[in-house]
Amino acid sequence: MTIHFEAAELTARRAAACRAARARGLDGLLLFRQESLYYLTGFDTFGYVYFQCLVLTADGRMALLTRAPDLRQARRTSVIDDIRLWTDADGATPEAALRDLLAEFGLAGGRLGIEWHAYGLTAAVGQRLGVALDGVVTLEDASDLVSRLRVVKSPAEVEHIRQAAALADNALDAAMAEARPGAFEGDILAAMHGAIYRGGGDDPANEFVIGSGPDALLCRYRSGRRRLDPEDQLTLEWAGVYRHYHAAMMRTIPVGRAREGHRLLFDVTAEAMAACLEALRPGNTCGDVFDAHARVVDAAGRRDGRLNACGYAMGATFAPNWMDWPMLYAGNPMVLEAGMVFFLHMILFDDAAGLAMCPGQSALVTETGSVPLSRHPVDLLVAG
Repeated sequence: MTIHFEAAELTARRAAACRAARARGLDGLLLFRQESLYYLTGFDTFGYVYFQCLVLTADGRMALLTRAPDLRQARRTSVIDDIRLWTDADGATPEAALRDLLAEFGLAGGRLGIEWHAYGLTAAVGQRLGVALDGVVTLEDASDLVSRLRVVKSPAEVEHIRQAAALADNALDAAMAEARPGAFEGDILAAMHGAIYRGGGDDPANEFVIGSGPDALLCRYRSGRRRLDPEDQLTLEWAGVYRHYHAAMMRTIPVGRAREGHRLLFDVTAEAMAACLEALRPGNTCGDVFDAHARVVDAAGRRDGRLNACGYAMGATFAPNWMDWPMLYAGNPMVLEAGMVFFLHMILFDDAAGLAMCPGQSALVTETGSVPLSRHPVDLLVAG
């Protein structure tokens, strides 16, 4: 079997989920989020794009309902013993198969928590599921239940994230070795991915962001590559990934030379990063971290150039994106605890001048504060 955690740790995680379910008066959970299945059982797949549900009862029994392509995947990568298959066919009704499974488990008439907020559980599938279970069980949205358990990392998880952070550092080294006037963006991306794969890493849960020239002011990947001008700017956002655990980084790299505007923006973002790291400590809230970011940027007269969030949690995530819960935005009441990991991004734009500066790094919340996980300091890097 290929499972990246000790069986005892997985058992403890499921016990915590069962306790949380009982505390909400639930008889069990219908889990559709791949992050939840991986966290609780080790199950590693992208089969969640089809109907796939882990039933976890409040007393700890579990069964997986999935398709035939994931049968051996579940046997190989998880601790799930009870694996049920639904059959592909015109008019297939996996929802009915789940209804029958719930009856077999004695859950008919019970109150079940369900992860409605799951990429594989589309609105269409969710509507069919609601119809199939109407009058059979009472469903309550429990999309946050396992996420709240996942947000504080165990020592084993922290070690995976440290490995991911080291791979992210390697990717930055590879990018800087390629970035120069005339360099092709595709070569830079290939070098970054290659550094992660050669280090034993995994595919990221979403595309790396790369943009140069005017596209350095974009926060999303877009298709199409270009060569860097003699004087240019290059924004990169990427993540090292190890056992699906992500550690994201971000940089805007002036090419050829750093303009004065780049330096002014960098000074603001570096001060904001320091303020956020200071605020990222147990007892503070996610909103407190954002407030630290906003105070610095707004005091510098750059309010129009910043975003309304300055980061989010890091963990084991699956496509389509690596952003984990919770996010750092104004008023978020989530209290920080030791063992949480966040990606802090100080994204700042000057639209009038067409300039960007976007340093970002992942940091671990400790008992006494926070520590960056990268070996690279937040410096102004210039290529070529």
